[in-house]
Amino acid sequence: MRTLSARTTALALATVATAAVLTTVSGAGAAVGDPSAATQPLDWGPCPGTSSDPRQECATLKVPLDYRDPDGKRISLAVSRIASERPHERRGVLLLIPGGPGSPGLDRPTTYGKRLPQSVRDAYDLVSFDPRGLGASTRAGCGLSTADLSLTAARPWPAADGSIARNVTTGRRIADRCGRNGGALVRSLSTVNGARDIDSIRRALGERKLSAWGTSYGTYAGSVYAQMFPERTDRWVMDSNDNPDPQRVGRGWLANYAVGVEDTFPDFAAWASAPDSPVRLAETPAGVRRRVLDLADRLDAKPLAWPGANPPELNGNVFRQSVLTALFSRNNFEGLARLIVDADAGKVPGAIPPDPGQDIAAVSLATLCNDVEWPESLPGYARDVAASRKSHPLTAGMPVNVSACAFWHDAPRDKPVRITDQGPSNVLLVQNKRDVATPYREALKLRRAYGDRARMVSVDAMGHGAAYTEGGGNACADRRVTDFLLTGERPAGDITCPAVPGQGPR
Repeated sequence: MRTLSARTTALALATVATAAVLTTVSGAGAAVGDPSAATQPLDWGPCPGTSSDPRQECATLKVPLDYRDPDGKRISLAVSRIASERPHERRGVLLLIPGGPGSPGLDRPTTYGKRLPQSVRDAYDLVSFDPRGLGASTRAGCGLSTADLSLTAARPWPAADGSIARNVTTGRRIADRCGRNGGALVRSLSTVNGARDIDSIRRALGERKLSAWGTSYGTYAGSVYAQMFPERTDRWVMDSNDNPDPQRVGRGWLANYAVGVEDTFPDFAAWASAPDSPVRLAETPAGVRRRVLDLADRLDAKPLAWPGANPPELNGNVFRQSVLTALFSRNNFEGLARLIVDADAGKVPGAIPPDPGQDIAAVSLATLCNDVEWPESLPGYARDVAASRKSHPLTAGMPVNVSACAFWHDAPRDKPVRITDQGPSNVLLVQNKRDVATPYREALKLRRAYGDRARMVSVDAMGHGAAYTEGGGNACADRRVTDFLLTGERPAGDITCPAVPGQGPR
């Protein structure tokens, strides 16, 4: 285990038969083995379960556990597809890159495919996968206790008085469990290996190039692939974009929740104070904010019992996490407002939020911790938490707090990939201006990193996911993405799509 030091660092929290080691660089990407090396083709068959579109097929691909030892132990990747609905119009594969890290992808040809226009479903085979460690792929796990699977443990919410002592204890315990129980698979979980896995999938599909639609963390995984394998990318759509800062990576993404909540909460406050709101919490947006902050403070002092939940109470931090989660989509506003009304009245909350599975928790945590070194200075974390509690009270210091990554047993095995303007000009970024998980100002940093390789479609909307959103979203953004996927044409420059009536700022 790495020992804690007092130093203050400048770091603020997926080809079978490849004989050469992939080495990340800050320019063209990676040196790889012979790109013509043979890979066994995928043997398609029925998918597990019954929820998928009956046209969806699944296959298993064996990839190296360690790409530095391509003849060594292999693990399984579960891959899925829905073939082009008009094969004579097919132009290639559209890879649906999962988010997270820790989001499954096997059913995405079904679930995300429904959102795509018919023209895109005709032009592409829709392909996705469960990332290594997850779902129907070879599963990872840290053997975490039930308590440590809760979101208020996985996300380091400080104590009511701002103390981080419990977070230190929890972080050490989780890191020790992963170090003891995770084995070589957990140590292999990283974005760079995820990119290598994607290229193994490309080879198994027999495709010279891939097109992609990556969402959330999938924009970072997709960008790393595009940097490592630029000549293998065709039409590259990245939606809800992560800052690719190679010094911060996941630590920066966690910190961005403080910004994202402040960017998106005004939409909820405007909705909850409107005279026609189905659950009106106050007469003004400022009144809604005060009500939420006051309720969090009261729940800190006197939690409500919540039998069956993890933890079995609605305390201030569980409520703050509920607010953060609700801000991913306007569709969650009414549920959040009703939770606030019930909690104010002392009523037990309704539906119990599910905990992530052991595989999801392990993949999410290990990817963040293995991608980059995290600071080890506990006084530094304490100072950051104290400052953030004052500047961003809705998140109470959580986004900059200490986590298990500060106590991780293994150093990163690959250097983070720096995204640059060196490569084909074939990237279209799509981004809502108010996004709780991938804030606009941070997405602009990915735009700047790509330079002329990219164009950005900014959308005057709130929510995580800008194009092809469930239930229908912004027609302007959808049209720009569809045009690019079908014709390869992007806007001449960056553009902004106006708000849809009823979804923009009031």
